[in-house]
Amino acid sequence: MSTDATTPEARQMRMKEFMQLLPLTIELAGLPTCDPNRSFTTDQMEARATSLRSAYKVARALIREIGETGQ
Repeated sequence: MSTDATTPEARQMRMKEFMQLLPLTIELAGLPTCDPNRSFTTDQMEARATSLRSAYKVARALIREIGETGQ
């Protein structure tokens, strides 16, 4: 079985990892919730997505660091 990033198994593992880290990622991003009666603009959604991407990288690095050093 290949561990190449393009295999369905590898994609599924990445998605599972992302979903497991999502609560931590959202907390690290520190994004406010939206008023239910108001929608975000396209630019606001893109800015929020960028914040989540950055927070995901930090969350992933933190979990790896904890796994390696135990701290």
